[in-house]
Amino acid sequence: MDKYSYLSNSEIGSVDELYQQYIKDNQSVEEGWRKFFEGFEFARKNFEDKEGSNTGEVPENVRKEFNVINLINGYRSRGHLFTKTNPVRERRHYAPTLDIENFGLLPVDLETIFHAGELIGIGAAKLKDIIAHLTQTYCQSIGAEYMYIRNPAVIKWLQDKMEGCKNTPKFSLEERKVILNKLNQAVVFENFLHTKFVGQKRFSLEGAETVIPALDAVCEKGAELGVVDYVIGMSHRGRLNVLANILNKTYKDIFTEFEGRLSEDSVFDGDVKYHMGYSSDQVSNKGIKTHMSLMPNPSHLEAVDPVVEGAARAKIDNRHGGNNNKVCPILVHGDAALAGQGIVYEVIQMSQLEGYKTGGTIHLVVNNQIGFTTNYIDGRSSTYCTDVAKVVLAPVFHVNGDDVEALVYVSQLAMEFRQTFHQDVFIDVLCYRKYGHNEGDEPRFTQPLLYKAIAQHPNPRDIYTKQLLEEGAIDAALAKEMEQNFKQLLQDKLEEAKQTEKAQVTSFLGGEWKGIRMAVEKDFEKSPDTAVDKKIFLDIAKKTTQLPPDKKFFNKIENIFKERQGMIEKDNYDWAMGELMAYATLMNEGTDVRFSGQDVERGTFSHRHAVVKLEDSEAEYIPLNNFGAKGKLQIYNSLLSEYAVLGFEFGYALATPADLVIWEAQFGDFFNGAQIMVDQFITCSEYKWRRMTGMVMLLPHGYEGQGPEHSSGRIERFLQQCAENNIQIINCTTPANQFHALRRQMKRDFRKPLICFSPKKLLRYPSCVSSVADFTSGGFREVIDDPKADSNLVRRIAFCSGKIYYDLSEGKEKMGGTDVAVVRIEQLYPFPAKQIQAIISKYKNAKDYCWVQEEPENMGAWTFMMRVFGNIHLRYIGRNESATPATGFAKVHAEQQQNIVSRLFAKETVSLKN
Repeated sequence: MDKYSYLSNSEIGSVDELYQQYIKDNQSVEEGWRKFFEGFEFARKNFEDKEGSNTGEVPENVRKEFNVINLINGYRSRGHLFTKTNPVRERRHYAPTLDIENFGLLPVDLETIFHAGELIGIGAAKLKDIIAHLTQTYCQSIGAEYMYIRNPAVIKWLQDKMEGCKNTPKFSLEERKVILNKLNQAVVFENFLHTKFVGQKRFSLEGAETVIPALDAVCEKGAELGVVDYVIGMSHRGRLNVLANILNKTYKDIFTEFEGRLSEDSVFDGDVKYHMGYSSDQVSNKGIKTHMSLMPNPSHLEAVDPVVEGAARAKIDNRHGGNNNKVCPILVHGDAALAGQGIVYEVIQMSQLEGYKTGGTIHLVVNNQIGFTTNYIDGRSSTYCTDVAKVVLAPVFHVNGDDVEALVYVSQLAMEFRQTFHQDVFIDVLCYRKYGHNEGDEPRFTQPLLYKAIAQHPNPRDIYTKQLLEEGAIDAALAKEMEQNFKQLLQDKLEEAKQTEKAQVTSFLGGEWKGIRMAVEKDFEKSPDTAVDKKIFLDIAKKTTQLPPDKKFFNKIENIFKERQGMIEKDNYDWAMGELMAYATLMNEGTDVRFSGQDVERGTFSHRHAVVKLEDSEAEYIPLNNFGAKGKLQIYNSLLSEYAVLGFEFGYALATPADLVIWEAQFGDFFNGAQIMVDQFITCSEYKWRRMTGMVMLLPHGYEGQGPEHSSGRIERFLQQCAENNIQIINCTTPANQFHALRRQMKRDFRKPLICFSPKKLLRYPSCVSSVADFTSGGFREVIDDPKADSNLVRRIAFCSGKIYYDLSEGKEKMGGTDVAVVRIEQLYPFPAKQIQAIISKYKNAKDYCWVQEEPENMGAWTFMMRVFGNIHLRYIGRNESATPATGFAKVHAEQQQNIVSRLFAKETVSLKN
């Protein structure tokens, strides 16, 4: 007899502690245990009366009571392994089973009454009735994983909910009609597309149509419980059905997209129909108004997850005053992607962190048991695709996708759980994919047996209709009428779509985006004035550099703030001061600033100190939140992730154009851990999906001998993607210009991402300072001319960007390069062509034009500059082409750097490479 699931020593100890607690005060334990102990006491006393009290034996009936407890816990913890949740495949077999012999019980015990029945809410009951109750609860169409949760209150809540109704819903006739109607919409919509648009990709939901009534139930229940904003993320599978039947995007608009009509917006590049986002206002069945947003997404599976979370957090913070009861993120996953994509783990790890939590996400998994052509047994090592949920101890409900009532019931339960505990919850819908990965793919090449079974399997609507007819809940005429009426509606909308000349692009310039417009070419010819009144600037500078005298800070912190006060007196502001003053002045004008990334509170290079700790505690003080500004600084050290955190901040910026939203890489080199976010969202969202964002990326960049992983933010990768004024790329050389660039983000009436290559060496470089006049006049300078050049003497113009300017400037002083003008291109894109032409025109005697960079020839801005300078012949001065960004040898680095400087100021111009 296998005793795998007998109560462990620790569990026996826990029961004994409860029992001792019961003896002292029987009202101090919960009702189920109280009733059990009452029965236990009765059985023990009966035994003692018969056998005497000093035998030292455990009564057989008492021992079996514990065995039944063990059985109950076995069903609770492992019942999900023995469910009827797979509609098209036999479930894998697991051992040991839940047979009573494995728990020290025998068939003869089935008629015995056990007080352990109190624990599942049915009172003292026969063993066979206890087993029936547990089987119905845990081993039918619903499997529940939750016993690993460490909070007893959460476990009890789930047990009471599930065991109280045996996980068996009892819907009214009207509720069942609503379910049937949504299921009818889902099935007929897919059938209609399949017959009217033969051969077109749509990534059908067929085989998983019950997801539509499930999502409907989630949103209806949420509305009852106070949710007014839903932010939804999902991939292509079933997306059109969700757009049509959950967000109520018009069937006409969807059919117009199938007809392949051009967009009504001529500058909109567009995307395939199953990637587009949509927002709509809805009214629930009970008359409650809600707003739904389906975020646009690329084909990169699960990449949209952090974007959804960021947008949800933005709505929580800015629209609902921090009340996460009002906003609910919903993520619809595929089983293969959920198990295979690491971004899922990152997002789940963020779910309870202060800077990123959104009050719990409802994860709905369309588990069609296959990934393109890969079987589930080849797609993961874990038992379930949802096992990542256990990272944050989230409950998981596995549901048979053919049992629509079970799924609707679980969807409602999941929403109630989310609103009660503000934690993630997973619904794993076991279903199937009727066709291949897309409608033109042949699945029988790789899964012949599975697709033979699927071909003979009825759709969920027919299954549910048959169930309702057999129960006498509806008549056949109603079901037929539903189908025919909906088909006719779709046909009418198709006819309208055929008459439509251009597809409609949904505008997002409402709500929080009201007053924001799309940018035009002339917007980039000159930056706006972003100066701050001198008196205001100095007042803010003084206030934000003072630490409260009643708090004790680490002496080095106090010295840093004294040095900052000294900068005000000497009128020499370093990089940190310039940066912090950009945030502070914006906040003073009412702008909120959100800033996250690894170590951003202090700064990777210990320069920022936006958050300071008290010496004798973990208490924090944020100077920028304590000088009386209208706006607020929210700054968070992130988890050690680039991909998810950058995605989160992108989502936040999408939803809050009025906030300055910043993500900083620990080193610029590490941003490529989030390359998908850059390539698929940040650089192109406006042109694929018509979604603007003003988010800022700070990427520490510069060649200082720190090796190939701590030198380059990969400027070339961003420049390669520049077109149509899609992003802004800067590489500033003064604190004031960085100040103006950050303020410029919020002073324009349009939004563009800002990619900022920020310095490391210059953070404390003596000559990298700005005066108060630089902050209180003018604006961002796209190009900075050589302040010491004599236009009559200059024969060579050296264009450069970023930190290398200081090396060149110092080299010019040492080597007497009076014939060379060192010109800084502070904004690489949009390329400041007019300012560059003005520089060239100024130096009429110059005949030699150079581009100087620290990066290897095949990296950096060189190839971009060759293209945008047009007819002007540029000569390259920099490192040779290289497979890695930088050498790992400090001596070699120093020689290379000096060689660049020497070549620029050499009198001959023939040597192009070191």
